[in-house]
Amino acid sequence: MIYLIGGPPKCGKTTLAKSLGGHLGVSWISADTLQNIVKMNASKEDHPKLFPSSHHRTSSNDERFSKYDTKTLVSDYIIQGKTSYPAIEMIVETYLTDEDDFIVEGYQVTPILADKLSKKFGKENIRAIFLVKHNVAKFIEDIRKTSTPNDWVVRRTKDEATFPKIAKMIVEYSDYFEQESKRYNLPVFQMDHNFENQINEAVKALKCGLGSP
Repeated sequence: MIYLIGGPPKCGKTTLAKSLGGHLGVSWISADTLQNIVKMNASKEDHPKLFPSSHHRTSSNDERFSKYDTKTLVSDYIIQGKTSYPAIEMIVETYLTDEDDFIVEGYQVTPILADKLSKKFGKENIRAIFLVKHNVAKFIEDIRKTSTPNDWVVRRTKDEATFPKIAKMIVEYSDYFEQESKRYNLPVFQMDHNFENQINEAVKALKCGLGSP
């Protein structure tokens, strides 16, 4: 079985992957790792087109979220995420061929990709779930309390006035994931409140079969 976990940054995908992996004794990988491999093997001339989110990265979140609007930043993520589709497909095919279970998590995992993989490899072999956030105020509150080591939001932000801009981007990106999940009839978990409980419920959902496209 291949377990796919998608959604915007800061919604709990890595936490869910670790928890699910612990329950099932299954290994997992962040699609960011696959993206880095793809980028390393892509022509540098193509990087701005293929990896716009990385290309538009600046020295700080303050600069980046002042320079680009949230619509552009969400679009950057969507475009960049697609570059990892072939690598994710390769991982899925490799583990299914070896009859091993595996977990892939990342914003690069989208409902359209989950649907494509399900059609190619069979619904019985693919389970997918998506995590989102829609509460700007709760996002800001949680960021101010975070104890996550090397958190990119906190580490790269000096001006707290940037936090609402980051939160707005996450919410707009969540809208995209939610709409696409409904289109392909895939489960979405709201992670704004009762985070630990939602993680546990998402684990149960993936274990019992919810999430088959």
